[in-house]
Amino acid sequence: MQLSDFDYHLPEHLIAKTPATQRTGSRLLSLEGLTGKLEDLHFPDLLAGLNTGDLMVFNNTRVIPARVFGAKSTGGKIEMLVERLVSATQVLAHIRSSKSPKAGAQLVLHGDSGEQVDIMVVGREGDLFIVDFPAEDPVIAVLERIGHMPLPPYIDRADVEEDKERYQTVYNEHKGAVAAPTAGLHFDDALLDAIKAKGVNIAFVTLHVGAGTFQPVRVSNIEDHHMHAEYMVVDEATCQAVKDTKARGGRVVAVGTTSVRCLETASQSGEIQPFTGDTDIFIYPGYQFRVIDALITNFHLPESTLLMLISAFAGYDFVKNAYRHAVEQQYRFFSYGDAMFITKNPNAEEQGPY
Repeated sequence: MQLSDFDYHLPEHLIAKTPATQRTGSRLLSLEGLTGKLEDLHFPDLLAGLNTGDLMVFNNTRVIPARVFGAKSTGGKIEMLVERLVSATQVLAHIRSSKSPKAGAQLVLHGDSGEQVDIMVVGREGDLFIVDFPAEDPVIAVLERIGHMPLPPYIDRADVEEDKERYQTVYNEHKGAVAAPTAGLHFDDALLDAIKAKGVNIAFVTLHVGAGTFQPVRVSNIEDHHMHAEYMVVDEATCQAVKDTKARGGRVVAVGTTSVRCLETASQSGEIQPFTGDTDIFIYPGYQFRVIDALITNFHLPESTLLMLISAFAGYDFVKNAYRHAVEQQYRFFSYGDAMFITKNPNAEEQGPY
């Protein structure tokens, strides 16, 4: 399979730069996996597509304000984006500057309030810098005082106050993500209450989404691609909820590709089991899903691993047609954009690409 198989044309004006006025105010494109049938809906219509006894699985990570600005000791400006928390005082980060800092380099981070924080580059791990923060304060506490919300690179504007709340799910709990699990941004408390009232059960996983989710695939043959690792947790309660749902004939509905990656990682032995640690699972056409029956997801970038994942789930031809339809119908794309509700295509592998 070639990377170019997952390309598509997207007009720039369809990239959503701001969220809908209301969380549930987005549109919803329904894709029936068995037939490829498309239906144009609004997000609250999702409720009609859920069945009593279904299980919805949400990613309850919380986005941290991971983008910070500052300067080298020589005065040159820097921009740092935390990729991952290593410990309470150390991170892996991307650093943008006129010249890459070396191990031992002293940097000063600047907060909008005038606060300054001295940090040190202590080494490299691949393309990332290993950075030590002062021991007096946990990294997260420092970032919450001086950091900015790490909006995706295709949202070409500075973050604003509204982003602090809208680039989070309403059910966020565990701090650590540097990108939002965007399918969850469409849910508000009222919709969650309506889902529960219908007899749909809810469970949670945690996957701290990294900035690597926006990194382009750099190989022509996608089977040569190696996924970045992200920290995840699937606990015993969620595993049992999945087993109980399957036993009574209900569906497991993943809210977002991060929930898919959690559940499928925890099921690699053939049966879902508790899992805590890193996942670098790469799902592309030909993958046999073990857990997921339906998926709620946003629209994904051309040639992205997430587009490959939904092609594996719904069928390559059906997804290509759905994206063509979404462009024609002027859906809003990416993190702050509209969503899809997809049911599993049992014949997805037959659609290629070849």
